[in-house]
Amino acid sequence: MQLTPLNAISPVDGRYFEVVKPLAPYFSEYGLMRYRVQVEIEYLIALSGAITELEDFPVHQINDIRRIYKNFTEADANEIKEIEKITNHDVKAVEYFIKKRFEILKLDHFKEFVHFGLTSQDINNTSIPLLLKEFIEREYYTLFDLVQNKLNALSKDWKDVPMLAFTHGQPASPTRLGKELMVFAARLNKQITQLKTIPHAAKFGGATGNFNAHHVAYPNIDWNKFADEFCNHLTLTRSYPTTQIEHYDNMAALFDNLKRINTILIDFSRDMWQYISMGYFKQKIKAGEVGSSAMPHKVNPIDFENAEGNLGFANAIFEHLSAKLPISRLQRDLTDSTVLRNIGIPLAHTYIAFQSILKGISKLELNQDTINEDLNNNWAVVGEAIQTILRKEGYPNPYEALKDLTRKNEKITQESITTFIDGLKVSDKVKTRLKEITPFNYTGV
Repeated sequence: MQLTPLNAISPVDGRYFEVVKPLAPYFSEYGLMRYRVQVEIEYLIALSGAITELEDFPVHQINDIRRIYKNFTEADANEIKEIEKITNHDVKAVEYFIKKRFEILKLDHFKEFVHFGLTSQDINNTSIPLLLKEFIEREYYTLFDLVQNKLNALSKDWKDVPMLAFTHGQPASPTRLGKELMVFAARLNKQITQLKTIPHAAKFGGATGNFNAHHVAYPNIDWNKFADEFCNHLTLTRSYPTTQIEHYDNMAALFDNLKRINTILIDFSRDMWQYISMGYFKQKIKAGEVGSSAMPHKVNPIDFENAEGNLGFANAIFEHLSAKLPISRLQRDLTDSTVLRNIGIPLAHTYIAFQSILKGISKLELNQDTINEDLNNNWAVVGEAIQTILRKEGYPNPYEALKDLTRKNEKITQESITTFIDGLKVSDKVKTRLKEITPFNYTGV
């Protein structure tokens, strides 16, 4: 059976593949192979400047050598898979693939320095942080910025829209719609700032992290300095000391940070869902779309529901990754390799969720009438303002007086508030000030 969007087991590779296609060059098997080839090639080029046996390495052919990974194709990836059928080892298959390319380039003399002194994790624990870093910088930040910019724009557009607040699900002191969106924008801004401080760390140090093979072959070379400079050349930070593998503490921190961003967006999605259900927003209707298979009147807030579901799924995987990856038996077990192949999954679901949020926001239409109606039906919320001013004026037991008024079974209206104020033993100036307070202007700073 040929893989198609209809028979793919994962919706990421099926239903949502067109949405997440930008992730494929990083997290697919093809993507990982390409990054492995890149690391192997760049390592050999770096090695050529360090050891005497590579003094005659053809500098004029470096561009041709780099084209092995820069022009890497699916056909190349399939060739590596064919080699892997024989080696039963994915990184060794990459090594043999590069050696074949060296033969084509008439560089047979240098091919035994491909993968020289390395273990597979020197390649994996450099390739994976590199592809993750480049995805975050090239794709994730771009989409995140679209969401953040949209929230910032809406918070400015609606900064003067008074709105009833709800604490514990009950009417509370009024707020402004723009400010409520600004809360989410500020939270996201803080988390993205933290995310950008987390190093993308690589492990490079041989079979058990000590450069045993390198040192025995070339005892006079400072291999730690070489590795630091090599990782820096790849724009990565080198972890030191390590076992055979990267200890993944920074990667765990990154996944935890991504999870916090997703959690904020779950909070946002639920609030938007609630505001839509309350009628504070209408949703633009696209011709031909159906809200319910049975109820033609419905326009469901599906984009925010899809976002919430995908963000929650992503967070479950992020949580496992950040909890599992830093743990390895003794100098190395294989559990990290198994789960590392799945780091694209939570990022794909996050990517889908961001797109859903953007789509959901684009459908929003402010329903000022419903917002105003809620404010007008809840004059009791100005009780806090009245009792606070009465406290300032030295009025006896103002809280209790307002409690008696606002907890009566009858509805509190502008008229009943006015009647209450008229009965207070305060100056006319204070009464005038109290009567100026409404649910529409009692919105703080």
